[in-house]
Amino acid sequence: MQDIILKTIHIDPTQQGSYFTVPFEVPEAIERLSLNYHYPRRPEMDHELPNGRYAACDELNIIDLGLIAPDGRQVGASGSDKLALTVSETDATPGYLPGPIVPGTWQILVGAYKVEPEGVDVEYKITLDHKDRRLFKGDLHAHTLASDGVHTLEELAWKAKRNGLDFVAVTDHNQFAPAAAMPRVEGVTMIPGVEWTHYQGHANFLGIDQPYDGSFFTNTFEETLAKFESARQRGATITINHPLDDNCGFHFDMTRLPFDCLEVWNGPMREYNLKAVGLWQQLLSAGRKIPICGGSDYHRDTPFIFLGGPTMGLYAGSRGASDLLAALRAGNGYITFAPNGPTVELTAGDAILGESVHWAEVRELRIHADGLLKGDVLRVVTGASSDVLLQAPADGSASLIYPMAAPGFARVEILRTFIPGVPMLPALLSNPIYFDKG
Repeated sequence: MQDIILKTIHIDPTQQGSYFTVPFEVPEAIERLSLNYHYPRRPEMDHELPNGRYAACDELNIIDLGLIAPDGRQVGASGSDKLALTVSETDATPGYLPGPIVPGTWQILVGAYKVEPEGVDVEYKITLDHKDRRLFKGDLHAHTLASDGVHTLEELAWKAKRNGLDFVAVTDHNQFAPAAAMPRVEGVTMIPGVEWTHYQGHANFLGIDQPYDGSFFTNTFEETLAKFESARQRGATITINHPLDDNCGFHFDMTRLPFDCLEVWNGPMREYNLKAVGLWQQLLSAGRKIPICGGSDYHRDTPFIFLGGPTMGLYAGSRGASDLLAALRAGNGYITFAPNGPTVELTAGDAILGESVHWAEVRELRIHADGLLKGDVLRVVTGASSDVLLQAPADGSASLIYPMAAPGFARVEILRTFIPGVPMLPALLSNPIYFDKG
């Protein structure tokens, strides 16, 4: 959906050589702002000649353009060189800064460089594209040669594009990856982050340039808590990484640390990931609402490790980092084994993955799964049961309904036989929908 705002102003010749602004209002949930303007820069003027006529096109008007955000920040200024601009969190016209389109009073910067004696009318058209929640696929755990990976940031971005990913989080060990350093590859959002790496556990701090001051190291729980609290106060999205890894599990008391997500799927599916899923199930059954996430922990390609293995699917309003991380924190997504793995949509009334409904009002879970292969098993897991709803008779998709017999939560798993003779493993894990009492 789009909103279109039209503004027409008259600039008097007495305003030549001055600057002023034209305000316009931007509502919430706007993904992209586009602006174009028009004025008679070279109006045609007829001159009668003894043997005919001559049409002169002198440059009589020059009106400069700029854009100012609600906080007074100059988003950009392009003089009279451009007649159109566009700005979003992921990209912008050269000369303008990408950034979230925040609600409030924006201003067109008008520069009256040259104005003809009669004055000039300038027409502005502002187009606001509303956010539209849709599926984006990415990897939330990847390393570069800034720590122990082998790729540069740009190589990582291009690899993400080739692998069919919409986003990738840069999480080098104890090395900040600021937003300004991120390459711009069309169609790929690079999320700044750091993997806080300690002998007692690892955690990702995502979405901000510097989640804490000073060095990463801590020697007491109180010092560790201070790092996490600093990251939280500065707006980082915090994930607890591979909590039950035999070699680098998380040994701090998670109940005393602020965090947003639990990484239950790290790299290829293996025993410590299955144990992490079991830990998460225990927390859900105890009444905790904790979203899950997954990431490849990518360093380099191996026979079993690749960027996007696993893939995080997020239903977000845009590909901007802020929208993706908001969806992650809200649990609006699922994890699948690869970018081309199965997909799932869960709804209950108006709620989607990660959201809550009142069980007294909504008692039905609706499931739509795509990308199923013959033999795949789809089951619904609650705090009381694990119910198989389907074993796919052929490749295809499924639309199913699951009645909720009691308040609690319901999540979906898709299991697949990846290697003949080896037990089925998860091909997809979804966040739950919560059915609250009352």
